[in-house]
Order: sequence, then C-alpha cells, then structure tokens
Amino acid sequence: MTKIKETVLASELTKIDVTEKLSACPIDFSKSRVANPRADQKQKNYDNQPVKSNFNERKKYELSQAPQFNQLFTDGTLAVKPGKYRLIWSKHCPWATRIAIAIDLLGLDEVISKGVVDPLRPAGVVGDWFFTLDENNEDPVLHIKALSESYLQADPTYKIRTTVPALVDVETGKVINNNYNTLIDELAIAWKEYQAPQAPDVYPEDLQADIDALNKILYTDINAAVNEAGLARSQADYEKYYDRVFNRLDWLEERLNNQRYLFGNQITDSDIRLFVTLVRFDTVFYQKYYVNKKRLVDYPNLWNYAKDLYSLPAFKNNTDFDAIKKRFYQVDHTPISDLKRIIPKGPDLSIWEEPNDRNRFE
Repeated sequence: MTKIKETVLASELTKIDVTEKLSACPIDFSKSRVANPRADQKQKNYDNQPVKSNFNERKKYELSQAPQFNQLFTDGTLAVKPGKYRLIWSKHCPWATRIAIAIDLLGLDEVISKGVVDPLRPAGVVGDWFFTLDENNEDPVLHIKALSESYLQADPTYKIRTTVPALVDVETGKVINNNYNTLIDELAIAWKEYQAPQAPDVYPEDLQADIDALNKILYTDINAAVNEAGLARSQADYEKYYDRVFNRLDWLEERLNNQRYLFGNQITDSDIRLFVTLVRFDTVFYQKYYVNKKRLVDYPNLWNYAKDLYSLPAFKNNTDFDAIKKRFYQVDHTPISDLKRIIPKGPDLSIWEEPNDRNRFE
C-alpha cells in the first residue's frame, strides 16, 4: 500500500473521527419525527404471515452494527469463480447501490448475478428484506423468500438486523460478505480477469492510499452525515451534522472545479461512493432530513459531475428514483391505512438527462 500522496487529504483526515459501521438503510426508527413520523405514538402488533411482526421489538436493532460477514477474495478465502455469487440489494439503498454500480461498471454483471429485494417490508417487520418483487415472492436463483434465510444459512444463530448489500454463495445459499466498505475494492482487485476490457480501474494501486483516505472523509462527512442529521435528537446535534455536510460539499465543489472526477480523469471507487448520496440529495435528504442550505443543483461543479456519472449506464441503470421515494417517504413499518404518508411529486427528474459540462476536461 502506498503512502498518502495528497497532503490535503492527509490534513482533512486528521479532522474527522471515522467509525465505519453498517448504517441503517435508511433510518428505520428514531425519536426524531424528521425520520419517524410515528414517534411518540402508541405502537401496534401486526400479523404478517408467514413473517412475525417485530414492530414492538425494534429496540433490539441498533442504528449501526459492525459487518458480520467479511470473507474476502483478495486473501484467497473465496474462490473467484463466474456464476458462483449473487448480489442481493435494494434499489433504494445508497450503500447497496454502490456495489450494484461497481458490478456493472466493471463489466462483472456477466459473471456475478444480482437479485433485488422490495424496498418496502410487510407491516411491523423491521430487520429483514423480502423478494416480493419476484414471481411467487421468491428469488429465482437462490429460491428464498426472505434474505434472512441466507443469513441463517451462514449462521444459524444470527439474530441481528439483516442488511443489504449481501453477497451470497449460490452453491451454499450462505451470505459470505455484507461489508459495503470493502466489496468494491475486492471486486476491483480480485476479479480483473473477468472485467470488461474498457472497464476503468476504480482502485489503482498507485492511488489506493489516497482513495482510502478520501473514502473515509466521504463516509464521515457525506454518506453518514446526512443520515445523522435526520437522526438528530437535539438542535445542536442536527446543526453539527448539517454544517459537516455543507462544509464538505463546498470542499468537493472546489476540488471538482479543476478535474472531471475526484481523482483526475479516471473514475474511482470514491466517485461511486459520492454519487449514491448526491443522486438522493435533492429528492430525499434536502427535504426529509433538513439538510437544506443548498440543493445539489445549486453547486455547478457537483451538479454537472453527478449528471456526467448518471449519463453512464452503470450509474443510470442502478438509480431508481421511484424505489428511493417509496422507501424514504413511506418507511414506518406500518400500513398506509394506519399512518398515511405523502410521497413528494417532485423534484423534476428530467433534468438528470440534460447535458453536462464535464467534457471540458478531456
């Protein structure tokens, strides 16, 4: 591993305290009414066959948890074998979308399949994901109805929250990695033999230390900070994360003034990690989590940069605004009939198709 070359990244890294745990996707419950419109109301039990309602047991699920499955390709633990693995993800989830984008961008969609869970769960269910978008409510490859089945295959004693993304061994049905902090780099390094000829090197050896440093900055000040603003239980906490988000967006706006992507003219892991938050910013975070100093469209460089990435099939085809809106605005684990929610009609999504100015760096 090379040393950090960019002194500015080394300096910025000293200003933050990074804790890379798996975050809720999105926030399931909070005492803040920003995130949970049912806060302070009387809870209910729900009868969901064949799944049991655990609405009243929600406190056993922490807002974040360390990844439980971390088997790697790069250390030889896992075999690099086409057709052996399946990514299970939800289209609403920024953490899971990272891996879906990376698979397509690297051209690995020919050797690693993808399955999608419903962004909405049965009423009362908190810690699981279901294949209710598929025929017979079953994943056509793994032949399971709930993602927890693969978690229990890997660990029969597993009792904590089931998370996406989850990379599953098709042959055994077991989850082998659910760590979105490492999966992109694992695919970039260990699966080079199967990557498309035109695929970018998203984790080049000479930039790895710099990418790692920037990824920690993005995680702390952008990816996680928008959630923390929504989770805030005090004005002081909310304003701390609000300031953190916009100070970093200002910093990124300046960085992108002189280069097409975060590291010059090549797309890297860092661009994928930033994009998944930016593409949800005006639609969700600006409105629901009160990070409303500026919209993404108010940042000329960041906005054109995001449109530039969106113009690529790997980014566009794995961005589902409908799923994003459904999950972030309907999530409460109660039926609409019990607590009605309104899904915003806007913003105008056609602007994502408009030209961008990033070709000026070619």
